[in-house]
Amino acid sequence: MALLLSIDTATEYAGVCISNNADVLSVEESEDQKNHGAFIQPAIQKLAKQLNIQLKELDAIVVSGGPGSYTGLRVALSTAKGLCYALQKPLIMINTLEVMAYASINELTKSQIPFDDYLFCPMIDARRMEVFTAVFDKELKHIHQPLALVLTEIPTDFFDRDKTIVVSGNGSKKLQNLNLEQKLLFQKIIYNMQNLATLGFKAFDQQHFKELAYSEPIYVKEFFSTTSVGKIKNLL
Repeated sequence: MALLLSIDTATEYAGVCISNNADVLSVEESEDQKNHGAFIQPAIQKLAKQLNIQLKELDAIVVSGGPGSYTGLRVALSTAKGLCYALQKPLIMINTLEVMAYASINELTKSQIPFDDYLFCPMIDARRMEVFTAVFDKELKHIHQPLALVLTEIPTDFFDRDKTIVVSGNGSKKLQNLNLEQKLLFQKIIYNMQNLATLGFKAFDQQHFKELAYSEPIYVKEFFSTTSVGKIKNLL
């Protein structure tokens, strides 16, 4: 049994859940992006109270590490690292684009649509015509590593012309207005905490832990900050 706390404030969606292995026991969610910082700690306290557990009983902390909103990423990772330091628990960081791609793959699996020749391209809106994106195969192996991409400047060989590209995420709307000679399947799906918890447990099972002192959000683009990680006293 692995009791995991998962935290995500990488995009306009925010969520916190506690899971037993990959089974979500309870979840708190918010779609108020401007309120992520105020949402996260009370949500964790509420989950612990609902489940009648103490945070010291957790086996690890899972965080959606980006790319995404710079502020949101700092909120989630600083909270996760503070808890890990205080509780002496390991940190697991999952790439947000990987969570999104997993949600797409899981949805197609449930629909029983054959997708052996599909690739998965989640996109997070990065303003103007830019997105944070990556390309994965059905096994979640990288075809293209996470990057910031201006959609009007897509390299001609970025997408495999022999594959169907499943595009998802709030940045995908920008791609719909471009006339690309490519087989694109736009998928209206929003990832959730179950997706993060599943990948988090897989990483826990494989002991894929991060070094607390050196862990930083996956910004993709350079970001400079002098803000230090604070102690999470009020959660303990």
